[in-house]
Amino acid sequence: MELLRPSLLLTVSLSLLQLVSAQTSTDSAEVDALNKLIDYWNLRSKINLTTIDPCTRNASWASENANPRVACDCTSNSCHITHLKIYALDIMGELPSELFMLRKLMDLNLGQNVLNGSIPAEIGQLSNMQYLSLGINNFTGRVPTELGNLTKLISLSFSSNNFFGPLPKELGKLTSLQQLYIDSSGVTGSIPQEFANLKSLRILWASDNLFTGKIPEFFGTLTELADLRLQGTLLEGPIPRSFRALNKLEDLRIGDLSAEDSTLDFLESQKSLSILSLRNCRVSGKIPDQLGTFAKLQLLDLSFNKLTGQIPTSLQDLSTLQYLYLGNNNLSGELPVNIIAPNLIALDVSYNPLSGNLPRNFAKGGLSMKALGMMQCLHSNTKCSNKVPSSSFSIKCGGTQIASASGIEFDDDSKTLEAASFYTSSGNRWAVSNTGNFISNPNGPLYIAQTDSQITGTLDSELYKTARISPSSLRYYGLGLENGKYRIDLHFAEITMEDSLSWKGLGRRVFDVYIQGERVLRDLNIKKEAGGSKRALVKTFEANVTNTIIEIHFFWAGKGTCCIPFQGTYGPLVSAIHASQVSTGNGSSKGDKKHVGKIVGITVGCAAALVIISSVFYLWWTKDSSSHIRIFTDSPKQNLVR
Repeated sequence: MELLRPSLLLTVSLSLLQLVSAQTSTDSAEVDALNKLIDYWNLRSKINLTTIDPCTRNASWASENANPRVACDCTSNSCHITHLKIYALDIMGELPSELFMLRKLMDLNLGQNVLNGSIPAEIGQLSNMQYLSLGINNFTGRVPTELGNLTKLISLSFSSNNFFGPLPKELGKLTSLQQLYIDSSGVTGSIPQEFANLKSLRILWASDNLFTGKIPEFFGTLTELADLRLQGTLLEGPIPRSFRALNKLEDLRIGDLSAEDSTLDFLESQKSLSILSLRNCRVSGKIPDQLGTFAKLQLLDLSFNKLTGQIPTSLQDLSTLQYLYLGNNNLSGELPVNIIAPNLIALDVSYNPLSGNLPRNFAKGGLSMKALGMMQCLHSNTKCSNKVPSSSFSIKCGGTQIASASGIEFDDDSKTLEAASFYTSSGNRWAVSNTGNFISNPNGPLYIAQTDSQITGTLDSELYKTARISPSSLRYYGLGLENGKYRIDLHFAEITMEDSLSWKGLGRRVFDVYIQGERVLRDLNIKKEAGGSKRALVKTFEANVTNTIIEIHFFWAGKGTCCIPFQGTYGPLVSAIHASQVSTGNGSSKGDKKHVGKIVGITVGCAAALVIISSVFYLWWTKDSSSHIRIFTDSPKQNLVR
């Protein structure tokens, strides 16, 4: 028998390999399961695999950017589906059993849909899973303990859902986990001690959940953490001193803590921080000088706390700092001379008993500032008001002047506000103050919302087509009012969050409302109370005016979704305000040492409207920069620290 020549043998071998490769096909059970999923979620028009192997080489649906996406691993005798993405396509229904037939899945992305029901225990069978995204859906029930079986997980997201009950301690088995997104998921109770095992964790978003108990001390042992967010929970302070070990932090946002006070003693070596927000955390003591060495810091928010002492001059050295919020504390002394660095965009030091002159270059272009400049009353024997007292005011928040069907004239409030702004209306009838910036908002620094849609449930649709919005704190002041009892109508309509069957309709805006320093609305959800978006909602209250001022404060306490339908969709929203006197009072109230407080608006310098508003504070008198006037006022200021 003649032997085959080597060249012929090589040709035959290559042909056989190509034949075997060409015949490699996807596991038939997986193909059947995938096609049932496609039909169940009505995706046949987007990806039709009826007659085509889903693991066909170079298929269009296998690319990184494909949606839906199906990708496979064909290194064994048969191909297996390892990647499945059905992202933001509004698929509905519960998770079908066929999904768990895809046992080799490594990456499953079902985020931003309208899936409902509970997550089946069978999820624990997908033991190869590395990336699992179920965020922004309508899932209910408890978070399944079987997720703890997915020990290869690197990233897990089930944020923005409607789960209930505690986080399962079994999640502490996910020792490879680097990213955990559970914000607005609905979970409650304490954070399990077993989470101390998550030593690889780099990102933890856990805001807007009803967590209870103290902030866990073990968080300080998760030394890989770069991004930690714990706002709008029921957690208690203090912020553990163990946080000093978290020297890889780049973004730290903690807010709305109760019970014990915290200090800033843990801030030592977090030199990588670019965002530091500890708003409304009962932080007391002084601002440490070492903050001035955090050279990468771009946003620093320590507002609504109990800080004392002077603002450190070291903050002048933060050349990258863009936003500095120190309002609503008890800081004293003078502002550092060079506090306004070249890159600073916004500065808020309002509601502090500060003294001294305005800092250098306070009027530099591009700066938004609330500091000194709204002149208040003088001594009790000095007449402060510059107009006849009024008995009402009406504001079309975020819009131009308009008359309602009942004949009420709402004033223009279309002035552009920025991250730390104060504006007084013509005639000094009212004023508006905004603090905060929408971080990562793709639409930029917008503080007015608007729509062309009709608003239902009202005869005044146009009244609700614009609104003021704020990422933090929005205040309106009625000025120069007659003392007495007032009726206050607050007009709302949700015009940015959709009311639809899409994932875009799953957003929740939640905020608080204070009138004269008292909380009158807690966790207001406009869309829920009005019965849908673009529907009018009116809330009516009564308040006493004893010093010619009404303060209405809309405050974000860290609750509600953050990112539906886009990043930075949260915070207070108000469409219009109307206040009118219903009975007269018996004159102005008296402050300490027979001093009386009344707010009147005066322009300071030639550039900007700037303000400090506090119960006791000093003002810079523009005609004589060497003199300071101490002001006592019973204006309705109440710190929100719980």
